[in-house]
Amino acid sequence: MNAPIIGLVGHGVTGSRVAAHLVAQGRRVAVYDPAPSVGVRSSLVRVDDAADLCECDVVVLCHPTPHRLLAERFLSDGTAVVSLSDDLDDLRAMLDMQVIAERHDAALVVGAGMSPGLSGLLAASLAEQVHTLDELHVAFHGTAGPACARQHHDALGDTALGWHDGEWIEPPGGSGRDLVWFPEPIGAHDCYRAALGDPLLLHRSFPQAGRISARVSATRRDRLTARLPMLTPPHPTGDLGSVRVEARGANERGERVTVIAGVAGPTADLAAAVCAATALQVVQHGLPAGVFTPGCRALDSLDLLHHATRLGVHVQEFTGVARPTSW
Repeated sequence: MNAPIIGLVGHGVTGSRVAAHLVAQGRRVAVYDPAPSVGVRSSLVRVDDAADLCECDVVVLCHPTPHRLLAERFLSDGTAVVSLSDDLDDLRAMLDMQVIAERHDAALVVGAGMSPGLSGLLAASLAEQVHTLDELHVAFHGTAGPACARQHHDALGDTALGWHDGEWIEPPGGSGRDLVWFPEPIGAHDCYRAALGDPLLLHRSFPQAGRISARVSATRRDRLTARLPMLTPPHPTGDLGSVRVEARGANERGERVTVIAGVAGPTADLAAAVCAATALQVVQHGLPAGVFTPGCRALDSLDLLHHATRLGVHVQEFTGVARPTSW
């Protein structure tokens, strides 16, 4: 029996790190890069067309959004897909591909990055610590590369999304200021609502939560220019980032409890670790036909989180006392 092959579309800041993780795990990787920016290492097989990846066991989409069309193309050929997209409209479109996935007996995992992605895995871990889950609140800081930075810039100027007491709300982007304390070395930042995909995916994985929100860090300049083209070029290799998830609920005695976990590190590294761990789980254990999100039970989110920690993600949990937490 031949060893599985993992296909990769996009070999930029995050995609190259995903490829490095997969190769380090002894996997064969084939790459198609529509806009080459990082040299492809000799251990990878380079192809000239995305269609050549249809023979792979799973294809990971790491190129700039949108991902919907390529995802549909691979699913139609019966190939499993893992998408790193964080664009809200793109995520909505891919979540609607359940029928296509089932028709062609293939699986699609959407939002397998940092936020969404790692946020869903942290939420699954925190949900295990409360008897009744009522609320989930996500905040993140940092960008993984130029395409990611442009996406976050646009999201801050677009209509936000949140789940509030049984219905979707759409507050304006840049509203809802909240001072959030991220794990060190990131520290405290003002965060605001934006067109983020986390509430959409978290509601799918945790329908019992009555309130779900997501915010992104931003400066006053970011808010003022959010509806304009970016005034300064984004950092070519991304920057340090962090994601923080707060879960609120009740314990078995009915008492209100709040649990918080977060991760800090190079943004591209965090996203790549989650994406690579997801692709490896799909190859090793498979998934039934359908559309899935990080945090759902079908993905075994706790195992995914543990695998991501082995790839360099260091989870910090707020306990109220000075004691280390190991994963």
